[in-house]
Amino acid sequence: MKMVDHVFIKRKLDSLVEYIGDLEEQQHLTVADLETDKVLRNHIERSLHKAVESCLDIGKHLIAALGLRTPEDYSDIMTILVEAGILPKEDLLKFKKMAQFRNVIVHNYEKIDPQIVLAVLQNNLSDLRFFARIVRDRINRGDNQGDGSCGSGFAGREG
Repeated sequence: MKMVDHVFIKRKLDSLVEYIGDLEEQQHLTVADLETDKVLRNHIERSLHKAVESCLDIGKHLIAALGLRTPEDYSDIMTILVEAGILPKEDLLKFKKMAQFRNVIVHNYEKIDPQIVLAVLQNNLSDLRFFARIVRDRINRGDNQGDGSCGSGFAGREG
């Protein structure tokens, strides 16, 4: 088992927070805005994709570093993080929906409904922020005793 790379995690978290900030500036948009401005719609979709991908990258790193089971798909990354006590069980569905949305953006990009994009933009950025806060709090604590409890930090290396 390798150690958690705090520098990698912090870099991904910084990017995630930046993407969320960019997206929050666009929460005032309407479906009509997204339907008529292709460049804007592409920016929103890509920013959402990068934000979710950042969460998944963090999850994949933690899974590998902590020696957890191999995920079957992107959604399973979130399940494994819940099983390990890293993410709260009661929020699993919203975290899995993040991964599922990523799959839609990546594989069905030509058919993405602007209403769905707008709904995610206006209703789900808090889920991304919550993920970032959970991981950042654990990294800052750095007190992992290997007990799998949601409150423990991640022992690791800083560089």
